Amino acid sequence: MKQRFYSRRELLDRLGGGVAGLAFADLLSRDRAQAARLDPLAPKKSHFQPKAKAVISIFCYGGVSQMDTFDPKPILKERAGEALTGKGHVVVSQGNPGGLMPSWWSFKKHGQSGMDVSELFPHIAKHVDDIAFIRSMTTLSNDHGPALYQMNTGFVAAGHPSMGSWTTYGLGSENESLPGFVVFTDPRGGPIGGAPNWGNGYMPAAFQGTPFRSAGDPIVDLTPPKEVGRDRQRKWLDYIAAMNEEHRSRNPFDTELSARVASYELAYRMQTHATEAIDLNRESEEIRRMYGIDEERTQYFGRQALMATRLVERGVRFVQLFSGGGNFQESWDAHWDIKWNHETHCGETDKPMAAMIQDLKRRGLFDSTLILWHGEFGRMPISQRMDGRDHNPHAFTVWMAGGGVKGGTAIGATDEYGYKAVESVKTVPDLHATVLHLLGLDHERLTYPHLGRNMRLTDVSGNVIKEIVA
Repeated sequence: MKQRFYSRRELLDRLGGGVAGLAFADLLSRDRAQAARLDPLAPKKSHFQPKAKAVISIFCYGGVSQMDTFDPKPILKERAGEALTGKGHVVVSQGNPGGLMPSWWSFKKHGQSGMDVSELFPHIAKHVDDIAFIRSMTTLSNDHGPALYQMNTGFVAAGHPSMGSWTTYGLGSENESLPGFVVFTDPRGGPIGGAPNWGNGYMPAAFQGTPFRSAGDPIVDLTPPKEVGRDRQRKWLDYIAAMNEEHRSRNPFDTELSARVASYELAYRMQTHATEAIDLNRESEEIRRMYGIDEERTQYFGRQALMATRLVERGVRFVQLFSGGGNFQESWDAHWDIKWNHETHCGETDKPMAAMIQDLKRRGLFDSTLILWHGEFGRMPISQRMDGRDHNPHAFTVWMAGGGVKGGTAIGATDEYGYKAVESVKTVPDLHATVLHLLGLDHERLTYPHLGRNMRLTDVSGNVIKEIVA
């Protein structure tokens, strides 16, 4: 009988079926599982073909007023000072409710799509044909803490993985020398609730967000003492790794240990790569000017926006920028003097955000980067303390651009006053499901076992907002 020899391709093809195929698949899955244990941030395959590879989340902490930015309500001017009636019991967060209050700013239509944008955002107005607006977002709480947690983690209580953690858990990172998930907070302070907003929850620590600073060393104590050279540091790490590997061989499913080993090595590599990634001196004067880095008003957010672009360019999977920090007027939380508040924060962010869109296009990254602009809730159409607005969880606007988004679209609508979403009402789980979908992840399949249950970012709800998917 003539002996038959198979090529490597033919052998793999034949192994693909029957009992041999099952065994072969099992070996491959074990290899992948082992790789994931050794490096939790190793790149992973998406569930289906993704439209985006990375996310830049611009979180306007405090709550942006929808009727002053992207959802014009002319009736507020006609009925200024009148009581809000016909809407049932109106719940306010901090008391002192007044009458209907018109916007301080005018609106104009922009782009071929004819999108309504307030004069607060003259630069973003030039890019509306790249943007999809969701004017009917809702959330569960009118308190900052729970609303922040829900927008960031899907739940109103702390202790759950953030959206950035779910993204890196599902896809890993494309740069082994930088974190997969980076966070920039406002110099005036972080958001209420602090680090759990970008935490890993019950997932391994490798998936938590890494806070970066926009000046000096990106991470505190990243640079070793002068007396500790690279060779000496490398020997220490090798010795620690050897001890950890011995322990891990006896405890192969200790994911916390694997995450810690990976974090030591990542920190070592970041000493060079992180500093380079945020070194804005490597950018041209034209780019720096475009982001407003040398202007006092836009300096801090412009720096962070350009850093976010550079990090995505280097394979970082999820970058989150917090605009607004601390409490009240230092954030977007305009309980009084909304005119000063929104002119301040819009003025800080408008030019850098428009520059980010333009720059991502220049670098060929716009189509693969999803930009998400949002807060934790909106504002009320009635006045508070004469010239402010209270929290409103019943209606607010969110927009997305790039990464598979259908630009020049607006979906959903609020009532005549902007008080409640009434058409194509969307929830936070819907938003999360859409972000994951654009990344090639099925939100119902992306699960993590915890306390005997397969947990999800979207918990037990959520539908992809297909109207904005290109």
